[in-house]
Amino acid sequence: MRKLIVFNHVSLDGYFVDSNGSMNWAKMNHDDAEWKAFVAENASGEGPLLFGRVTYDLMASYWPTPMAMQNDRAVAERMNHLPKIVFSRTLDKASWSNTTLIKGDLATEVRKLKQEPGDGIAILGSGRIVAQLAQEGLIDEFQVVVNPVVLGKGRTMFDGATKALNLKLVRTRVFGNGNVYMCYAPA
Repeated sequence: MRKLIVFNHVSLDGYFVDSNGSMNWAKMNHDDAEWKAFVAENASGEGPLLFGRVTYDLMASYWPTPMAMQNDRAVAERMNHLPKIVFSRTLDKASWSNTTLIKGDLATEVRKLKQEPGDGIAILGSGRIVAQLAQEGLIDEFQVVVNPVVLGKGRTMFDGATKALNLKLVRTRVFGNGNVYMCYAPA
């Protein structure tokens, strides 16, 4: 059975997007060799990436561009190469390379995906999807990087959650740039 993993950045005050819906603040403080090595290692899997429409649109507008290749060639190549799944009721097609569009019930479809053979599935961004799948008990790991920035306003990764999630800390790592990685699993 495949694992479903969330990997997201959050601000020190708990937001994963700012009040404009941007995650640009998460790209700060990346001039750290240990952090760069961690990012490269973390992006080395072969499993699919899972997105909601908003995050998919954001990622698809950046990673296939020459700017992405210039700024971070290794990550851009991985993002463009990996299989991608986008859940959307409004998209008619998904044109980014290796993308499958799914319009069915989120929880039902993710249960099916988890039963398929292969590497784990990673959710990047996609807070509404994270909140829904967490409530269904379908997420196996929450990998969160706390960035040393305070946004003041924004949206949390669990907006819309209606019941408490009890989690246990399974590993941590502190980086010289001030980022703190924490991995949680359901308790």
